[in-house]
Amino acid sequence: MTQDARDQEHSGSNQANSDQARPSSIGAEQPNDTDRPEVGGNEDLATAFLRETEVVEETVEDGKKIRRRGIYLLPNLFTTSALFAGFFAVVAGINGEFTSAAVAIFIAMVLDGLDGRVARMTNTQSEFGAEYDSLADMISFGMAPALVAFTWILQDIGKTGWVVAFLYVACAALRLARFNVQIGSVDKKWFIGLPSPSAAALVAASVWTFHSFDADAFGFKLLMLVVVAAAGVLMVSNIRYYSFKDFDFKKPVPFVVLLAIVLAFVMISVEPSVMLLLLFGAYVASGPVLAVMRKAKPKS
Repeated sequence: MTQDARDQEHSGSNQANSDQARPSSIGAEQPNDTDRPEVGGNEDLATAFLRETEVVEETVEDGKKIRRRGIYLLPNLFTTSALFAGFFAVVAGINGEFTSAAVAIFIAMVLDGLDGRVARMTNTQSEFGAEYDSLADMISFGMAPALVAFTWILQDIGKTGWVVAFLYVACAALRLARFNVQIGSVDKKWFIGLPSPSAAALVAASVWTFHSFDADAFGFKLLMLVVVAAAGVLMVSNIRYYSFKDFDFKKPVPFVVLLAIVLAFVMISVEPSVMLLLLFGAYVASGPVLAVMRKAKPKS
């Protein structure tokens, strides 16, 4: 055997020995998943949940577009409280507690007026807050007044009663949608159409007043039918209503103004339902009256 043949045989034997010594990759033991460290404990699941449900909003600050995470708590607490008051009014109306339902709608009005002012005072305005406020208004000033009026007296009229109640709800939704798209493009001094809180106040005050009088006559049913329908139509009309947004609370006023406010509170406390009905009835009527006066006024 030559030297080259002996070298090849020796090399082949070494390769065979090394192949026998190396474990085969086929069927070799793979690392077990259970041996790996656990991923996704309670803390990790909570973190993932917060990340997936977080509100991300694009806004402009100092002329730069930024992505802001989270929501402002303070103004949204007022909005949530107003939403709760509206839902409570619905439940109270279903249970036949119409006085409590009407009071809850007025409480929702107060809270709805505060959330926007608080947001502006604390510089915590946001698109999320505006959308949340609009949805809460739909419950408190759209669904709640219509359902309270329907469960009290409109259901006694039959199909006409629930049709008018639905008309009010639909007009409230249209009113809120139109208001949202017109923000920044109309004069802040005026509302285009009757504001939904004022429409709800008119309906709630009517239910509160007439229910306390035990009004079961057909005339009262017809009156509530007209009130609910008129409030709904006025919401989607083009009649202008004074918004009181240009009133500056920081400027000094005559002493008589404060005295008049005190007298107004006293009168409301004596007979709340009647005085609130007269107050908001006058505001609702002011729009058409001013519109007629503007039409009748000769052009210079």
